[in-house]
Amino acid sequence: MPDTFQITGGKPLNGEVTLSGAKNAASKMMIASLLTDELVEIENVPRQQETAITQEIITTVGAQIEWSDEHTLRTATKTITSTSVHSLSRKNRISILALAPLLHRAGEAFVPLVGGDAIGPRPVNFHIEIIRKMGALIEEDKHGYHAAVKKRLKGALVELPYPSVGATETAILAGVLAEGRTTIRNAATEPEIHELIMMLQNMGAVIQINACRSMEIIGVEKLRGTHVLVLPDRMEAASYACMALGTRGEIFVRGAQHQHMITFLNAVRRIGGEYEVKPDGIVFRGVSSYRGIELETDTHPGFMTDWQQPFVVVLTQAKGISVIHETVYEERFGYTQTLNGMGANISLFSNCLGEISCRFKGQNYRHSAVITGPTSLHAAEVEVPDIRAGLAFVVAALVADGASTLRGIEHLERGYEKLEEKLRSVGAQIERLIK
Repeated sequence: MPDTFQITGGKPLNGEVTLSGAKNAASKMMIASLLTDELVEIENVPRQQETAITQEIITTVGAQIEWSDEHTLRTATKTITSTSVHSLSRKNRISILALAPLLHRAGEAFVPLVGGDAIGPRPVNFHIEIIRKMGALIEEDKHGYHAAVKKRLKGALVELPYPSVGATETAILAGVLAEGRTTIRNAATEPEIHELIMMLQNMGAVIQINACRSMEIIGVEKLRGTHVLVLPDRMEAASYACMALGTRGEIFVRGAQHQHMITFLNAVRRIGGEYEVKPDGIVFRGVSSYRGIELETDTHPGFMTDWQQPFVVVLTQAKGISVIHETVYEERFGYTQTLNGMGANISLFSNCLGEISCRFKGQNYRHSAVITGPTSLHAAEVEVPDIRAGLAFVVAALVADGASTLRGIEHLERGYEKLEEKLRSVGAQIERLIK
């Protein structure tokens, strides 16, 4: 039987945590290392399951790696020894990003059908159509996607119907070594994508970021090795911020970067919470009373969908009505049923309860939430369905009176490095129950 967490809540958290590197940046940088036969050194790599899965992907196809210290990965893929990631023990969405590097280096590729968190459909058709548009032949069977290209991929105009992070990354990875010019319209602009672009520029790529979500890439013949530092994890920063706010404590989040947290900080201030930006991080302070607000998730620079879940827990402690309109994933409020079981008052609606009518309008997805508060939360035994919902349950357990049991903690360990250790450092009562 898998391990569980037992968390006893009801008291303020106080202290300091240091952010890990962003998993959503580190894993993509590891995939990008396949684009060159030279040494790539990646510093500040978080050691959790997602980067372990990515390590498995790149070593499966020929990467030779070593850890020069706990968080610095040195990797070189002198030759592609396998064009298939078929042997992966754990399927993950990151594998789809290996298509472009393998096509560049070997002319063919196989990636398995992908998995990921259960937060609604996340089709890979954007990725596949980009690669096809650039000249690859792709066939799908029950196992995955088989791709091949004669000579080189060709630059193309990529017009994304939605600024998907993953699809933008695929277009960038495909464009940097393609023949000719690749233009990406309606591209995602998240900080992690900018970090990937800067890494690739240091490797010799030519990538221009233009206005209005447009990017232009001039393909080059070869990329070289580089050294790169992974930026701090802004999702983790918001997670510990919500713990401080929800428990009415004070946590200094070392490494939190103001420029990556602007929209979140505005939401904190709007509910009446307090924060203070320091040169080396941000202090978050809880207060005795919060007020309800209206909020919409969006692609960067909007309010992150990954910030939504722990922030909803904070809003259960706010006076009045709060409205959250989720515009990124259509089925990301499933976790609220568990919060209601812990004493929250959250109702879901299929209407677009926000300033904009989003792409889910009229599709019967319950993608708007109305939170009435404040409500007292009580302990419960809960099942973690995915990373961010799991973190919301952690925050709820810390706020609630009594001892809660969390099953399915492997999801949390996929996304958060040293979660137990960091929680204990700010005074949380958390125990791992080993089965």
